[in-house]
Amino acid sequence: MIAISRTVPAAVSHAPVRLRAAQERGMADHGWLKSAHSFSFAGYHDPAHVHFESLRVINDDRVAGGGGFPAHAHRDFEIFSYVLEGALEHRDSLGNGSIVRAGGVQYMSAGSGVTHSEFNPSRSEPARFLQIWLFPNRMGASPRYETLDIAQEEKRGRLRLFLSGDGREGSMRIRQDADIHAALLDGAEAIDHVIAEGRKGWVQVARGSLTVNGQKLVEGDGLAVEGDGVLEFRAGKDAEILLFDLAAFDPSLLD
Repeated sequence: MIAISRTVPAAVSHAPVRLRAAQERGMADHGWLKSAHSFSFAGYHDPAHVHFESLRVINDDRVAGGGGFPAHAHRDFEIFSYVLEGALEHRDSLGNGSIVRAGGVQYMSAGSGVTHSEFNPSRSEPARFLQIWLFPNRMGASPRYETLDIAQEEKRGRLRLFLSGDGREGSMRIRQDADIHAALLDGAEAIDHVIAEGRKGWVQVARGSLTVNGQKLVEGDGLAVEGDGVLEFRAGKDAEILLFDLAAFDPSLLD
């Protein structure tokens, strides 16, 4: 299967990319929580990896049975969790409560402020999810919360848009000019995606392996897409990826 997310003119060249290798991430082990940080977070600080455009946090979190994050506050971040294994239970000060299982996404726009907790509802089975934060495009907005289940067939050999600035194609609407997709690739499946002029991108490998523009990527790797051009996703081996298509963004310009 070949899935083309946008028509790719023959003259379009490969987008320029830079590897953020899995083994170079910051690592944290709190017993109940093991986390790998693609960007500076908590006690891990790397001045070369603080954010990429509006993308501020990618944490690969593994939570032991019964473990979790007690009630804590956030404001002015767009936060989502992409659940890979097990389940994640959410409660917040807005009255929201849910359990999101593998294949699901929970999204919270913290806006003017919200307090929430997140736990692994199983006492025995581990949970794994990617916790991701983006800078918003405006400060102090009303908080909101939403969830979305993504069936395997929706992302098999194709990009499934699940967060976007305009809420198109059944995606949740995020307060940022960002299109965020998930995909599964294996064997001969292939995807092409064009990063438009003036935009950038990020590819995060959740599991498995694949190539992007000939660059071999394995679980935990990130790939910064530093300019426009085509991205060719090939040679997947049980690969699951997230693709961020991002507007240029300077967080210092936020109000």
